[in-house]
Amino acid sequence: MDDTIPLSPLERALALAGRALATVAAALPSDRPSPAAGLPMDVDDELSVAQRSLAGGLMRVNHVGEICAQALYEGQALTARDPELRAQFLRAASEEHDHLVWTRERLEELGDRPSLLNPLWYAGALALGALAGRAGDRVSLGFMAETERQVEAHLEGHLERLPQQDLRSRAIVAQMKDDEVAHAQAAIRLGGVELPAPVRGLMRAAARVMTTSARYI
Repeated sequence: MDDTIPLSPLERALALAGRALATVAAALPSDRPSPAAGLPMDVDDELSVAQRSLAGGLMRVNHVGEICAQALYEGQALTARDPELRAQFLRAASEEHDHLVWTRERLEELGDRPSLLNPLWYAGALALGALAGRAGDRVSLGFMAETERQVEAHLEGHLERLPQQDLRSRAIVAQMKDDEVAHAQAAIRLGGVELPAPVRGLMRAAARVMTTSARYI
């Protein structure tokens, strides 16, 4: 979509609805190949039932995180005051889409499923992103940076918990972690402000609710 062409409110709503459906349904391919591509599939045979269940639960949480990332960026783009910043948020959403596809593919390989609550996660994150955008572009960028820092820490924890022989999941999570670091750094360079400690704490608490629920539902 060419962001230089003004869209009517109806056109924006229809475009947003289309992207939401594509995100939840994982209907679009990734731009980059999965980091797991080329790694042997037979390593999965070494996983015990418990290890496979653990990996599936963790990758489901990561998939939900990418659903939320898509929605957050869409919401921030929707309310961004600066057209260039709006385009930046949409580019970030596009880059995060790769993670969405990779985690969905890995879930299928593990014989597991996405969260049943994905539409709810998307709607909540979209509203949160829109609120962040309403607070101003620098605050919105600060929200983006803090989100990515927390996701980086979350992914580091998953790398510690994933079975060592689960090479395919570990490769995906490692690349996701590197990408989140880059997104946080970009948000700071663009003028993102440091969020107050209570806001950062609320973000961590909300993330815990999401990750705990998504692990099993």
